[in-house]
Amino acid sequence: MSTTKALPLKLSKPAHRAFANAGIITLKQLAKYSEKEISELHGVGPKSVVEIKQAFKENGLSFSNKK
Repeated sequence: MSTTKALPLKLSKPAHRAFANAGIITLKQLAKYSEKEISELHGVGPKSVVEIKQAFKENGLSFSNKK
């Protein structure tokens, strides 16, 4: 998966909606946020965070370290 392509299809529909509402449509955009920020979005649960971390690992990305 390219970092400029859509988010992983394995994510739940609520997670996809949460990201769409926040204007996040690619992994590269998602990597600009901290894990805490993403976890606080309504519709993003622990399973989604695990799936995102896996997609990041496969694409050489990670959550932002900003506080």
